[in-house]
Amino acid sequence: QVQLAESGGGLVQAGGSLRLSCATSGLDFRIYAVGWFRQAPGKEREFVARIGRTQDSAYYTDSVKGRFTISRVNAKNTAYLQMNALKPEDTATYYCATDGGPIRTTTPSDYEYWGQGTQVTVSS
Repeated sequence: QVQLAESGGGLVQAGGSLRLSCATSGLDFRIYAVGWFRQAPGKEREFVARIGRTQDSAYYTDSVKGRFTISRVNAKNTAYLQMNALKPEDTATYYCATDGGPIRTTTPSDYEYWGQGTQVTVSS
């Protein structure tokens, strides 16, 4: 049974930092790309970042470039999202997801497995 579990969310002031973790089990983590998405109340789920099998394959949505860093440790079956210089508009539930396909994609429906999400709230 495949499981993804996000952790590390919380309440932080604007300008602060959080590090989200995505722990996986039940799959060969090494062969999956990992994406982070977020969803704010009343809005659609949006792409945040993705990392392929290697660190140099990371890419980001424009609004988080230079502030967020996605990474992975295959030996721990875990991916991370380091979020710095947080803004109130970053407030959302953050989800990690895995994609076993060959095409780099930012579309949520292309990702097979999802976690339950972790809440990030940034106060002004």
